[in-house]
Amino acid sequence: MKYSQATDYALHAMLYLVSYSADKTVGVQVLAEKLGVSQTYLSKLMTKLVKAGLIQSAPGANGGYRLRKKQEEISFLNVIHAIEGTASLFECSFDHGEDCLIQKVVLDAERQMEQQLESKKLVELVKLFKTE
Repeated sequence: MKYSQATDYALHAMLYLVSYSADKTVGVQVLAEKLGVSQTYLSKLMTKLVKAGLIQSAPGANGGYRLRKKQEEISFLNVIHAIEGTASLFECSFDHGEDCLIQKVVLDAERQMEQQLESKKLVELVKLFKTE
């Protein structure tokens, strides 16, 4: 399984925002330069993060983005769901319904992965970086 490049960019942008002062905004141009990505593309990703309630945007010359949720609450899974959506990674092609043993195994593995990603908070990486 593979997450999109958009998810990679969004996770890095969110990590930057989490490591930045919570009460200050960061402009999309600054974020794009830090990440080395297109400002236009990053703006689209930031809009998804706003819609997901993870960040908020502030308009104007000194506008930009800042965290909406407390940094301790933002998990990897929050960001992944904001970009990729919440649909299952696996869909059985046959009409077995809930009795599909293959789907049960894959969905159980997916649930375990989601629990792991939900338990990992971005702020943990910031704390690791600051102690090194």
